[in-house]
Amino acid sequence: MSDLEQKSRTQFNKLQKRLRRCVGEAIADFNMIEDGDKIMVCLSGGKDSYTMLDILLNLQKTAPVSFEIVAVNLDQKQPGFPEHVLPEYLQSIGVPFHIIEHDTYSIVKRIIPEGKTTCSLCSRLRRGTLYGFAKEHNVTKIALGHHREDIIETFFLNMFYGGKLKAMPPKLLSDDKQNIIIRPLAYCREKDINRFAAFKKFPIIPCNLCGSQENLQRKAMKQMLAGWDKQFPGRLETIFASLQNIAPSQMADTGLFDFAGLQRDPDSPAARVTSDEPGLDILER
Repeated sequence: MSDLEQKSRTQFNKLQKRLRRCVGEAIADFNMIEDGDKIMVCLSGGKDSYTMLDILLNLQKTAPVSFEIVAVNLDQKQPGFPEHVLPEYLQSIGVPFHIIEHDTYSIVKRIIPEGKTTCSLCSRLRRGTLYGFAKEHNVTKIALGHHREDIIETFFLNMFYGGKLKAMPPKLLSDDKQNIIIRPLAYCREKDINRFAAFKKFPIIPCNLCGSQENLQRKAMKQMLAGWDKQFPGRLETIFASLQNIAPSQMADTGLFDFAGLQRDPDSPAARVTSDEPGLDILER
């Protein structure tokens, strides 16, 4: 092995360990996987879902609990979709899989006017189909390949365009209370996933349901975060950490904190704290 090949192998090993550690921490922090779980790993053919499957398969061998993995792809019948790619890949690595055929493409094209964003409807149709499959096959957890930047982008999208402080939780109970969705890549950086997918040479299938239409709002968020990450290293880590360190009493949501019921407590020990520096005793109260 040449020096260049050795260097590349070392870089890959470090990257792989980092991703596996991040996934392991997310699983532990949110109790994503339990003994006896049947995990449905949703594959789109993109870098994120390939990476998620690869890491979960590795963790399955060493995890302290026993769990089953089944890979599932939804064939939405997009014109030109390479139907053979995922089955051939999954057969080559020996993973149990199902290909669900549901022509959501025609539904989306019929309902959404030309030029309008199709992502929302497409997502709802996919979700309904996958939930139905999960119920029929006794799936206990549904794994999606969203990573850290996806979560942060969603946070800013909801804040800028929806007026809500809301993101993608790493673990979620569906609205019908029938499905638990997990996002094992929640702690993983997108640039690490990009590098990992390139190293592994996954057979990537682009999403072209909408003719390579881009969600302009999400694209703007991606550009904003990429600029921050370049100009202010560590900012994305800080933003994500803030999503895990919320202080309801310091916000303005009366549904989360009883501002109306706040009462003074003159006998509180904190009220008797004083300081030698003039004025600070008032701030400390």
